[in-house]
Amino acid sequence: MGISPTTPGVHHVALRVTDLDRSRGFYAETLGLPVVLEQPGLVIVMAGATPIGLQGSTERTPPGDVFNPMRVGLDHLAIACEAESELHRVADALSDAGIENTGVKLDETLGKLYVAFKDPDRIAWEFYMA
Repeated sequence: MGISPTTPGVHHVALRVTDLDRSRGFYAETLGLPVVLEQPGLVIVMAGATPIGLQGSTERTPPGDVFNPMRVGLDHLAIACEAESELHRVADALSDAGIENTGVKLDETLGKLYVAFKDPDRIAWEFYMA
């Protein structure tokens, strides 16, 4: 039968990062996501209505650890986009900022346009047509 929780969707996303200051710069300054909370070891930015918590590494974080979308767990995250012109603008802005990205591509499975990029810890992101 299954639990079948009643939910409006994802409340927040939490990411472990290797360098909190560097990640804050990427998400807040480079991407321009507004910072809504800062405290030791944590920065929360908003992607639309979704809070994204950036947590610094701890003594339990393996030294030299890097994101790998092929391990069990997170593959990538996608931020919704409502206008194709905005998708192209963001792809160009990522390139202008020196951020490696795919440019605008077509997801053959869903027939939607997107641009994929990675944060400083190589966590995979997409800006994806809703």
